[in-house]
Amino acid sequence: MPGIGGITMAKIAIIGTGISGLGTAYLLNPRHEITVYEKAARIGGHSRTFTVDYDGKEIPVDTGFIVFNEKNYPQLTAMFRHLDVPTHASDMTFAASIRDGWLEWGAKDANAIFGQRRNLFRPRFGLLIRDVLRFNAVAEETAEKYPELTLDEFIALLGLGDWFRRFYLLPMCSAIWSCPPCEMTRFPARTLIRFMANHHLLRASGQPQWRTVTGGSQEYVTRLTEGFADRIRVNCGAARVTRGEHGAAVTDMRGHTETFDHVVFASHGDETLRVMADADARERAILSNFRYQKNTAVLHRDPSVMPKSKNCWAAWNYASDGDMAEPQLSVTYWMNKLQGIPNATPLFVTLNPKTEIAPALTFDVAEFEHPVFDHAATAAQPQVHQMQGRRNTWYCGAHLRHGFHEDGLASAVHVARLLGCETPWSAPTPLFVAPRQPVSMAQDAKAA
Repeated sequence: MPGIGGITMAKIAIIGTGISGLGTAYLLNPRHEITVYEKAARIGGHSRTFTVDYDGKEIPVDTGFIVFNEKNYPQLTAMFRHLDVPTHASDMTFAASIRDGWLEWGAKDANAIFGQRRNLFRPRFGLLIRDVLRFNAVAEETAEKYPELTLDEFIALLGLGDWFRRFYLLPMCSAIWSCPPCEMTRFPARTLIRFMANHHLLRASGQPQWRTVTGGSQEYVTRLTEGFADRIRVNCGAARVTRGEHGAAVTDMRGHTETFDHVVFASHGDETLRVMADADARERAILSNFRYQKNTAVLHRDPSVMPKSKNCWAAWNYASDGDMAEPQLSVTYWMNKLQGIPNATPLFVTLNPKTEIAPALTFDVAEFEHPVFDHAATAAQPQVHQMQGRRNTWYCGAHLRHGFHEDGLASAVHVARLLGCETPWSAPTPLFVAPRQPVSMAQDAKAA
């Protein structure tokens, strides 16, 4: 493969059909012979739209990927425009309800902050607000000075209060990354604060306009895969992958083995390691650093999961017993607010409900896994990219950056470019590690 402009066709296996796998397949398909493996019956990964029969009315509802914004999702925005994917404005307000309504607040405006009127007379709530203002003012500068600190260590360094930690910052960050507070305490502070700054979460104004796909995220999946749908093998995941000097062999769940010039792992890090039958010491050492949090998403119509004070209702609603050792977070997405669904048909998606949702009020249940970011995971990210192309193997996935949809697509763009394929849209180049030149098919596949 001489590089861009002089591509020799290669036979490439792609494992996984989330945004990373489908994005890679879309970009490689015009110039290469691709085969996409998917263990499930459906494609799309976290792009999952369920059509609700709501008293005879059909309503498409997203239960995984829901929102994006143009500023922080440049590749996704450009891809949607290229594919003519319809979108409309969404809402991204946040609220927290602690101990079944003992403490509640929302972030939309003053009426939401003091939606629970007794917060006006709680001295510790006043201190929480003071700490929020102080954190917002000094977080960026301080995080750059102390890049090795975890979030808990960072909070302690700034001398921020217990209420700020337990009832503001950890709830908000847990909801964003779909991880329980006990995991968020170990999150690298600088990474988190850079993310918050980029998303204007450290200021009271200037937040980007969030958007959602009209008709649900499966709309973009359908458009994205039109040109290679016949190359996707569903119910046919990769069970075993081995690499040799001249390529890779993939054995699927049905026992069929096929050889390829290259293999692209668009799967979770731990799953990649399980499938990689001939992983060497370097691959095992790096990929074993990626962990995942299992979350159950319940699509339902039960409003009892929302804050007791309706003034506090928001697009994202965190619920907690106040115990930082809780093994799972619980957050409810108000889908009417997020997807513009009329309030006459109230719909919610709750991750890990605190109490069981009545079956009569439940439409759908789905299981997801979200990456857990700690110093081990973030340290492994550049190491994965340094292995790109080694042993004819390539890696992409949201876990290689911040864990979001944009990151998954950006990683696909990165791998496609290394394999000599450009995007048909224009967007800022995703930066992972120092730029590399597209590989040559004659290049030593075993080069470190």
